[in-house]
This record gives sequence, structure tokens and C-alpha cells, in this order.
Amino acid sequence: MGPTASGKTDIAVRLCMRFPFEIISVDSALVYRGMDIGTAKPDADILRRAPHRLIDIRDPEDSYSAGDFVRDARLEMDAILAAGRVPLLVGGTMMYFRALTSGIAQLPSANAKIRSEIDADAAKLGWPAIHEQLRAVDPVAADRIEPNDSQRIQRALEVYRVSGKPLSDWHRAAQGRQNAPNVSFIKLALQTADRAMLHKRIEQRLDQMLTKGLLEEVSGLMRRPGLKPQMPSMRAVGYRQIWAHLDGACALEEGRYRALVATRQLAKRQSTWLRGERDLFSFDPLEPQSFDAISTILMKKYRINS
Repeated sequence: MGPTASGKTDIAVRLCMRFPFEIISVDSALVYRGMDIGTAKPDADILRRAPHRLIDIRDPEDSYSAGDFVRDARLEMDAILAAGRVPLLVGGTMMYFRALTSGIAQLPSANAKIRSEIDADAAKLGWPAIHEQLRAVDPVAADRIEPNDSQRIQRALEVYRVSGKPLSDWHRAAQGRQNAPNVSFIKLALQTADRAMLHKRIEQRLDQMLTKGLLEEVSGLMRRPGLKPQMPSMRAVGYRQIWAHLDGACALEEGRYRALVATRQLAKRQSTWLRGERDLFSFDPLEPQSFDAISTILMKKYRINS
């Protein structure tokens, strides 16, 4: 686990070269076909050396939930274990990790009418004001969600308005309900105290994406007749901001800046999630000895042999 741009893929691939591991992606954007550059999807060379499961399994017009991930991940884990190998779950979608390891609430289904009402209110008042509405009915959820995280604010309010029950209560009821009771999870996290360096890496990667053709990628997605900017796939950081630029809402430099800010905010949310994880082994990806330290944990404490 780790925030965006922390080097998860690099270390995961190196681990696959040393241990009998197979990677399962834990990323809510990598599931979508045609979203390659803006998601930093592993290229063909990496996938040849270390195949990733659960990437390119949905069209961008489709939805994909934490429940879908838990179902799919368990199937892939079972297949890898049956082959005598070890699943290596790699990604930055912390909600997916939590759902897989700690249980998942059976939440109410999406309600298009209520979502439209929330979106309309947000257009008038701004998402920070809607975040305060959430705080009034579910302060626990509000504390975990950033004031500009529109997707999560919308879902939390939607759940409350549909069921009359706060989202945090649904999650609390799911705690302790294990999804994979016969599996032992080893939690490894890449975390650095040097936030300035992480921000620099985020900015460098965003500029590389733009050089590689992120604008062209988003432009192609915009031409898909069934794809709308409010869909979950297009709410991914980078895509939402570049779509707005190509749609005439802002200049390219402004779109780039918004994408940069959104990615930094994502990294902050991911780090916050990690601070709430128990039984976590943390390593600084900027330290050259981190890979060997991770390998030592796996070999000695858990008797996974290289």
C-alpha cells in the first residue's frame, strides 16, 4: 500500500522477481480500459515481467465498486493460491484494501434522483458546503472525507438520505465480518516523511503524463458517446481536470495545476488512511535499503522463501 507516486509498482515488480508472487491490482482506475497514461498503468514490458490481475476489466462507461473488487480479488487470490503461489495485492485505493481485509457493508444501491439533487446543490453552494451538510448527519464520515472529495461526499450523503442511517454506522456494522477468513494478510506500506519530495515526484509524473499524450487520451475518451464527465471513471484525478480543460472550462496551465492539486490531495487522503491501519509494516521508498528490508520481513517473520 502507499500514496500515489510512492513507487509501489517498482518494488512490487522487484518482489515478483524474488518471490513466488503474482500481482493483483488494488486500484479503482486501473480497472478501466483505455485509461492508461493518466492512471500510470504498467506498460507492456512491466506486464510481461510481472502480469497484473484486475486491470483492463471494465469499460470507462461502467461502474466498479468496492464490493465488485472484493468479489473479483477473492477469485483471483483463490486461483493464485491454488497454483501454489502467493497473491501480492498492490495499489493505492485504500477503501478496497479495507473492504477486503476487514469486511464490507452491504450499502444501499445508488439512487440517481438523490445524486442529481446533491450535484445540483453542490453546483450552487460548492462541495465544502455539502461537506458541512454531511457533517451534520454523519460527523464520523465527514472527518474521514476531505471537503472537496465530491465523489465520497456524494455517496455518504446518498446513503444517509436513502436509508436514514449514516454511512459510518453501515461501516461499523461490517467491522469484524471477514471476507477471506482462511487468509493471513501481511500489510506493507510505502510511506515517506519527506512530503516535499513526494510532491516533487507527483509533479514530475504529471508532466510525464502530459508529454506522453494525456490530453489525446482524454480527448479520445470524450468522443465515446456513452461517457459523461460525472461518471466514476472520469472522476479519477487528472482525468476530471483535463476533461474540464478540453471542454473549455479552463486553460491548459490551469487544468494542469488543478490536476496537480487534486493528486496531492489524493496522496494526503491515502496517507491518512494508512495512519488508521493496524499491524502495518512501513518503509520509506526513498531509502535505498527499503526493498531489502521488505524482503527480510517476508523471509524471516513469515517464512516466505525467495
